[in-house]
Amino acid sequence: MYRQGLGDCFLISLPRTAGQEPYKIMIDCGVILGTSDAAVKMTKVVDHIAADTKGHVDILVVTHQHWDHVSGFLEADTAFDRLKFDHVWFAWTEDPDNELARRLRQEQSHAISQLRLGASAMRIAGNSDQADDIENLLGFFGVAGSTTEDAMKKAASKGKVRYCDPKDPPLELADPAVKIYVLGPPQDEKALHKTLASASTPETYGLAAYGLAESAADALGPCDDSAPFGAMNAIPYSSARALDFFEANYFGPGNDAPLWRQIETSWLDSSTELALALDSYTNNTSLVLAIEFPDGDVLLFVADAQVGNWLSWQQVSWDVQGRTVKAQDLVSRSIFYKVGHHGSSNATLKKLGIEAMDRLEFAMVPVDHDMAVKKRWGKLPFDAIVAALQTKGVTVLRSDQRPTSVGKDVTITDLYMEINL
Repeated sequence: MYRQGLGDCFLISLPRTAGQEPYKIMIDCGVILGTSDAAVKMTKVVDHIAADTKGHVDILVVTHQHWDHVSGFLEADTAFDRLKFDHVWFAWTEDPDNELARRLRQEQSHAISQLRLGASAMRIAGNSDQADDIENLLGFFGVAGSTTEDAMKKAASKGKVRYCDPKDPPLELADPAVKIYVLGPPQDEKALHKTLASASTPETYGLAAYGLAESAADALGPCDDSAPFGAMNAIPYSSARALDFFEANYFGPGNDAPLWRQIETSWLDSSTELALALDSYTNNTSLVLAIEFPDGDVLLFVADAQVGNWLSWQQVSWDVQGRTVKAQDLVSRSIFYKVGHHGSSNATLKKLGIEAMDRLEFAMVPVDHDMAVKKRWGKLPFDAIVAALQTKGVTVLRSDQRPTSVGKDVTITDLYMEINL
């Protein structure tokens, strides 16, 4: 796990028979927008990967379209020239030939455009705090001229592209003898839009702090652009400004205008909810992988998958050499867990997550709490999740903290944390 800041970048080395280089899997490469010297930090990460892999990576996994997972493909572009990738894996949600994926991307693009307009209107209306909140969330999609779409295209140019689906059979490697399963995202629109735990059956270690919609479906659904009143019942704005009653009671003199009486910008109140829903929905499109070893041990990488993605695994299974392998069985046999979404409350399930991981030994949390506080996400990582892991006796490594003592299987430098399993 690299320590570039609030973002993900992992390198997995799977030993092969004597005399051969390990099988290398790289997962994501990014850091949150606003990180100081981001290009320098990401270049150091990629330079180290190039040296460690001798310039060759078997699979590059790009989990989802968020800046803190993909920015490095742009910021460390030159350093990537020293790396060769055989395969590049994306989730099916990035497949240009998938009809549902195309429609979902169009809805996402429309929502981003509307939110950028909404944030600008908020700032003009004097609501700078709410505008900051929306712009922080929009930062997950980059900035003009350097967007997540640009980064995804750059990553796709690195090797042979595969769009992964949970229905796919596992990739079975002969050397090393491992199987790689795709658990998510689901091809179920309802599941993709379920981003928060329900109040009646809370699946997570805490309900989301925002207390907004239970799912992203409502916020991201079709918009009603009609005016609140018909033309026969409305007074044109310019006419109202010319009438003494409205001037006295709604506009007021000078800078003392009672803006709370006006509804011209009230449509902006839903913008924060839409921004949160869009962010969470995109997290829910995360490509989730489980790497299974011959003895049954599993490494679980969930990226930023949220509630709907996790719950969908209950329906996923494969027929492998005459035996049925269930996704939830893979979760229960995990000895390593990449903690979802930097430790957020709605990205790690309780009963079907940590409590089910009977073999769990290590968990890694790519997080930068100080940066999260600056972005007004002060509960990253969520204390209850870290506590639940530690209660099970799991060694928890946070990228933003250097533990006072570690076992012989753990190596820590300023650039990365490494576990030898």
